Amino acid sequence: MRKSEKRILLTGATGYVGGRLLSLLEQRGDVVRCLTRRPESLALRVAETTEVLSGDVLDRDSLDTALAGIDTAFYFVHSMGAGKDFEIEDREAATNFAEAADKAGVKRIIYLGGLGNQNQKLSKHLRSRQETGDRLRASQAQVIEFRASIVIGSGSLSFELIRALVERLPMMICPKWVRVQAQPIAIEDLLAYLLEAIDLPEGNSQVYEIGGPDQVSYGDIMQEYARQRELRRWMIPVPLITPYLSSLWLGLVSPIYARVGRKMVDSLKNPTLVSNKLAEQTFSVRPRGLREAISRALVNEDNEFAETRWSDALSSAGKERSWGGTRFGSRLVDSRTVEVAVPASSAFASIQRIGGKTGWYFANWLWQLRGFLDLLVGGIGVRRGRRDPVNLHVGDALDFWRVEQFEPNRLLRLKAEMKVPGRAWLEFEVTSHAGKSTIRQTTEFDPVGLFGLAYWYALYPLHQFIFAGMLRKIARTVEKSECSAEESIT
Repeated sequence: MRKSEKRILLTGATGYVGGRLLSLLEQRGDVVRCLTRRPESLALRVAETTEVLSGDVLDRDSLDTALAGIDTAFYFVHSMGAGKDFEIEDREAATNFAEAADKAGVKRIIYLGGLGNQNQKLSKHLRSRQETGDRLRASQAQVIEFRASIVIGSGSLSFELIRALVERLPMMICPKWVRVQAQPIAIEDLLAYLLEAIDLPEGNSQVYEIGGPDQVSYGDIMQEYARQRELRRWMIPVPLITPYLSSLWLGLVSPIYARVGRKMVDSLKNPTLVSNKLAEQTFSVRPRGLREAISRALVNEDNEFAETRWSDALSSAGKERSWGGTRFGSRLVDSRTVEVAVPASSAFASIQRIGGKTGWYFANWLWQLRGFLDLLVGGIGVRRGRRDPVNLHVGDALDFWRVEQFEPNRLLRLKAEMKVPGRAWLEFEVTSHAGKSTIRQTTEFDPVGLFGLAYWYALYPLHQFIFAGMLRKIARTVEKSECSAEESIT
């Protein structure tokens, strides 16, 4: 084992911060062990060298095996999604972990909590997060506790809440908490702090308050997000709205927040500002400002979304389908598959020829009509065709699409360049098994404002007709070509 190599336990690896930290730990070359209640949820996401154990911080006995031989443990556990007794569960979980860490001789625990001035009346959520740190410090291990405000990154709960409000509401009724001051931090900077904490010198436990350089209100963050998305939003202050009414409002805006909205909004009444410079004196991280953090979140979202295996989640739902597609973050996704009795190379051959003189396999007159309408509103239409009837490269124009990703015999991802109220993608992915291939066709739409949402839902029935017909016709073309090839051989 190299001197720099550490034995690390990661809890919360299926969560937002833990999931992103996992790959960074693996890249460092550390020996990583993940503790989760659902090991199957991590099976396809970890490196071969990473160990995944089944366990629960509320089950004291399951922690002994998990912490055995561990140098540093990351504690990313909280019960915010639980019922009204979440504070009791948080206390029990942290106490169990501290006791098990002492028994295993763990040297360091790194914990991520929440910013909040203890001299003020904290919300139940923030109070529980800080009490969790106190419980962990009851152990003999060195506890490094980071306290952060809003994390700016695609997928974080706070940022997705802000995104949902700005994207869907051109006019926002703003309660008091929208004017509360915060000091947001970019997810990249937060992860940098966590990684540096692994190699800190041994010493006493310490609390580090971390945040970016900008002290802003939630309203300021919303307006900056709207500016970068080129949206105009009006914010009307209504200070009499209670946290309970605010949580109901958030539940209507986005159902994902219905479960945690009350606890979340209750914590938003507390300012979350950095009160000392201890982190700046200890770590080399220099956090970026709000504007750059949001910009990076929006740019990085494309790569992160493309790399996420959300298609597995879609297929696991069986044949049941929801009206309007499935929402992932701010995007609307519609996906379907067909199986063909040919190898992947044969299945992909027809996909690779799509567009141009080959056409779109189904309802070509509708594609031509769409191109004509695009020209009328100042778009490029379908007049560009394609560079080559067979070969494709990343960056090639393909009618009113652009090739964004291309992997021969496996993946073709097109980004729309026609005029739409948002951003759109069309993707084909081919996988093979036992001589057969599965073609997955996926459409994604990232709407801008209410007009973008109206566009998606208004055209959804037509898109169902066109894209389902396209996939059926591709399958028939693939199988017909394979039969013709076999007949010519015989």
